[in-house]
Amino acid sequence: MDLKPYVLEILDNTYLMSLGTVLDNKPWVSDVVYVFDDKFNIYWLSKIDTRHSKNISLNPIVSASITLSTNQGEDNKGLQIEGKAYKVNGLLPEMAIKHLFKRKKVGVDLKDILKIRDERWYKLIPESIEVIYEPLFGFERRKFK
Repeated sequence: MDLKPYVLEILDNTYLMSLGTVLDNKPWVSDVVYVFDDKFNIYWLSKIDTRHSKNISLNPIVSASITLSTNQGEDNKGLQIEGKAYKVNGLLPEMAIKHLFKRKKVGVDLKDILKIRDERWYKLIPESIEVIYEPLFGFERRKFK
């Protein structure tokens, strides 16, 4: 079964990702506003002095969870991801525009998006993506990537 439509449904209709990092056997989770590219790489902006950014600089192995379901009684739909994350050099204008629209910041001058002050882009390259889509699979996960 082609899982791509379900993965896209979840990625297109959510904006927060819970990002898990580890350093010195101490786990940490942070919620970040994300965007993604056509290869399912995930990008977000963070300050380099946050705990998750510092953790990534020393240990790029991360996990993430993205959940479409938000209300009790709803069918569960979500993604569980593992991979490696890195700080990206540069402004990534295409991702910046997607990020603005994902956050529904309408009316902001697009030139302002590219003026990233003390935030930097980070990129998660998934090595594994598991799909949770209760309407079709119950509580069984399906491997997408």
